[in-house]
Amino acid sequence: MIETALLEKLTREAELDEVQQLVVGAVVQHDGKVLLLQRPTDDFMGGIWELPSGKVDPGETLDQALIREVKEETGLDITGIRNYLGEFDYQSGSGKKNRQFNFTVDVVDPEPVELTEHDAYTWTGLSEEPPVTDAVKAVLAAYQEA
Repeated sequence: MIETALLEKLTREAELDEVQQLVVGAVVQHDGKVLLLQRPTDDFMGGIWELPSGKVDPGETLDQALIREVKEETGLDITGIRNYLGEFDYQSGSGKKNRQFNFTVDVVDPEPVELTEHDAYTWTGLSEEPPVTDAVKAVLAAYQEA
């Protein structure tokens, strides 16, 4: 698992930067492909493809949130959090300053993916141009380099 000291440092830095909402994202890989989820069309940033991700609840650590969010959004169980891949900031639909921390994770079994909050999922090869935002492209580039 990822070091607690790193997680605490990231959280502290976000507080100093006056980030209002912490978010975690997971790069789940299988057979050289990564899992992407498509946001519902009627949601904030509807229709875009993204990593499994979600908000950190009050009192929750980044790693706890990552394990919970991946399970909630995909039904997949994380067995390990391997690498920190960086973060990006964005403004939420409600105007809050969010910071998404991204990690490479291992899961027990990559299938079946059981969607609860998204319209679709795909396993995308990184040799292709993934249909994601520039911020997520940067995370996937960091994943390829790791």
